[in-house]
Amino acid sequence: MREARRHWLASACLALLCLLLPSCGGDGESVEYNSPVVFLSMENREGFERVEDVREFSFPRDHGGHERTQIEWWYFTGNLSAKKPAPRELGFELTLFRVGLAPEEEGARESKWATRQLYLAHFAVTDVDGARFFAFERLTREGLGLAGWQLEPFRVWNEGWSISAPAGDDIWPMRLQASDRDREVGKVAVDLELTPQKPLVLQGDRGFSAKGPEPGNASYYLQFPRILAKGSVQIGAEGFEVEGLTWMDHEWSTSVLSPELAGWDWFALQLDDGRDVMVYQLRRRDGSAAAESEGSIVDKDGRITRLPYGTFELSVTRRWTSPKTGVEYPAGWTLKIPGHDVDLAVTPALDDQELRLTTTYWEGAVRVTSAERLLGKGYVELVGYEPTDDRGGPKN
Repeated sequence: MREARRHWLASACLALLCLLLPSCGGDGESVEYNSPVVFLSMENREGFERVEDVREFSFPRDHGGHERTQIEWWYFTGNLSAKKPAPRELGFELTLFRVGLAPEEEGARESKWATRQLYLAHFAVTDVDGARFFAFERLTREGLGLAGWQLEPFRVWNEGWSISAPAGDDIWPMRLQASDRDREVGKVAVDLELTPQKPLVLQGDRGFSAKGPEPGNASYYLQFPRILAKGSVQIGAEGFEVEGLTWMDHEWSTSVLSPELAGWDWFALQLDDGRDVMVYQLRRRDGSAAAESEGSIVDKDGRITRLPYGTFELSVTRRWTSPKTGVEYPAGWTLKIPGHDVDLAVTPALDDQELRLTTTYWEGAVRVTSAERLLGKGYVELVGYEPTDDRGGPKN
């Protein structure tokens, strides 16, 4: 058992080192492509609990961390509008990841530097009107309190990036803060107060979300699909007072992507009629959609309608190739949900919203239209697409 655990720890560290290969280039330079699928495809998960069945949730406890599982994230995206000092359309993403390095039962270590958890964070801002995209990341150990989570008061943090709530056992209203520096414009930051407009949604089967046919290849998936956000965004010397809608996902698992899966396309759309639509398509390596692909519609009163595989139609209408990585991504879609009056066109607010960090993927603000009429906004995540030429790293 000890030898197996040492093997797992070595494998985890090796995978993280692979992801930490240099990936940033100057203007006009290509950058190395590293897919998140590399880490999610690791097979040795011994000692961590797997997600295998429906369970009862207890709140506020289940808003916090679940260190018996290996992977967890608290995910926020939003489309914001500024009126002061001038009209501006902006988008943002902040995701705080927890990655378990060793199971809990290995025993306590006395060093203040000791850690069982690594915390990764991604922060991005889309300046739609300025046609600019900024992305940053942090990788931090939990030792010395540099990163972590707590329940009372609720807080998840990675150094200065955090989501937090006032004292007590409620997570609302929540404050979201992140700040970094771009080498050209200077400070890029968000500071938002978040208030949910709809109740918590348990995605999948009462919160159990299968990600493949194998037992344990699943996650627990909690969601707040419509949150009012108010606060500020700073880009260099420009500061904006903003308001808009935010989306929150919280997932945890010890899942391994099936060998046949290459990645996924995930859509979170907030419609002006009060409905929120989420669909994700798990892609096999031959390009077809896996049977575990699914979604939901949450109506304006919070009623949830599940969308199993085969109940929605997602088609690509356009593609875009990154000049930095050579990865070709879908860059336009039609989404049809028969029987639910959903026939939508989805287009990126900007083509280049590729996060070229230690891992490479596309995550960006999108516009939702029908017959060229704006019906809403949202975010799309595209993971597992590979370079179409030889400039990237190893292919899946």
